[in-house]
This record gives sequence, structure tokens and C-alpha cells, in this order.
Amino acid sequence: NSSQLVPYGIGSGFIYNKEGYILTNQHVVENADVIQVTIENDEKTYEAKLLGSSKDLDLAVLKIEGNNNFPTVPLGDSSSLKVGEPVVAIGNPQGFDHTVTTGVLSARERSIDISEESGSGTRKYQHLLQTDASINPGNSGGPLLNLNGQVIGMNVAVSADSQGIGFAIPTSTIKN
Repeated sequence: NSSQLVPYGIGSGFIYNKEGYILTNQHVVENADVIQVTIENDEKTYEAKLLGSSKDLDLAVLKIEGNNNFPTVPLGDSSSLKVGEPVVAIGNPQGFDHTVTTGVLSARERSIDISEESGSGTRKYQHLLQTDASINPGNSGGPLLNLNGQVIGMNVAVSADSQGIGFAIPTSTIKN
């Protein structure tokens, strides 16, 4: 019936503040009527409020309400990374919740253009991190971590023409 919600997509995100502030990609929450958040080891589904977003940067900030003691992940320094360093990507690729993949930082300062699914144009990304950690649809908005467990990027895209080439927005962009 017309009052039912229709699932539009699955993405990822991460809590960066114990009061329930979440970072994700703008394209993950774009056009959403309702944003639902699940947290590993928590059976509750939270409804998130969109506090702000930037289409140009493909970033969004969400807020969930709860005990103000949500598990967080710290933001690290992407500018100190060296090509070849190990990285870990976490997300929900193809709906497989809380999937962890590993790889290395393959390159820095990549620029890519991605056609929008809606056919409304092209997103132009700059200053991206490139990794060979497996990133697939559903990983968008999830963290790319260093081996200290710090977020050094946000998974954003994968090359459709090749295997093993993923991209992340660096924390230097996210923090700004």
C-alpha cells in the first residue's frame, strides 16, 4: 500500500562522536525519506536525522538518539600516509553487513569522474586515496582505516572497468 516505505539502497557510515554523530556519503542518503541505522552488536534499528550534507564533497552528517555512549572510531591523519601502507575497509558490500577487507594504500591525490545513477550528470572527485582493499556497492560511506584503527578515509567509489581499484575521500577533506 502507499503508506509503506520502499528500501532504496544500502550504504555504510561510521560514528565519530559518542553522542551519535555519523559520517557517510551524501549519495548514500540522497533523496531518502527515512534513514535507518544499524550498529554491530546492537539489535536496535535507529532512525537518523540528516544534519547536513555537501553534494560537491559527497559528505553527509547524521545524528541518532540513544544513550550518548555509542561506539566510535577516531579520525586519523590522511596526510601522513605513505603509499604501500596497509589499510582496512569496512562496510556493507552488496548488503553483507560489517564486512572487513584489507589491502594497501595504492596511490594518493587521485581525481575521478563518476556518472550519477540518476543520469543527472557527473560527480567530479579530487584528492582521493586509492586502495586495492575490496570496495563494492554498499561500502560507500564506510571507513578506510589504518592499522591503528583510525579513519584515514571514507570509501566512496570503485572502478567499474577494473578489479581491485577503490577510492576513498581522505580525512583531510572530511575534517575541513
